[in-house]
Amino acid sequence: MNGNVLLNTVLLIIIIVWGGYELYQYFNWKRAAVELTEEEFKKNMRKVQLIDVREKADFDAGHILGARNIPYSLFKTRMAEIRKDQPVYLYDHSKSLSGRAAVKLRKSGYKELYRLKGGYRDWTGKTKKK
Repeated sequence: MNGNVLLNTVLLIIIIVWGGYELYQYFNWKRAAVELTEEEFKKNMRKVQLIDVREKADFDAGHILGARNIPYSLFKTRMAEIRKDQPVYLYDHSKSLSGRAAVKLRKSGYKELYRLKGGYRDWTGKTKKK
């Protein structure tokens, strides 16, 4: 009986820690960048830096027209390519990588950060394939 109680307690602690981490990430991403619907995203995307943070193979398979690829795996080293004086629109397949990228940019002093709600997965606008 004690083994079951201990196991249940450990599992409960793991679930609470995991849930707390997910909640922390959610609010961290929410503070780092404004989430835009596709219509809001389309409205100004020609006037901003449009960054696709997916890996190159995914980008080459199809991306939003006008986007530049800076894969999240290389983000730390290539972040300097993004100007701080212009708005930055970020997207990935769903939105988890763009959230992480936004947090990194915010910590580095970038102010105008926006993420595509639903990511490329839900995008219905113009795309380009290499």
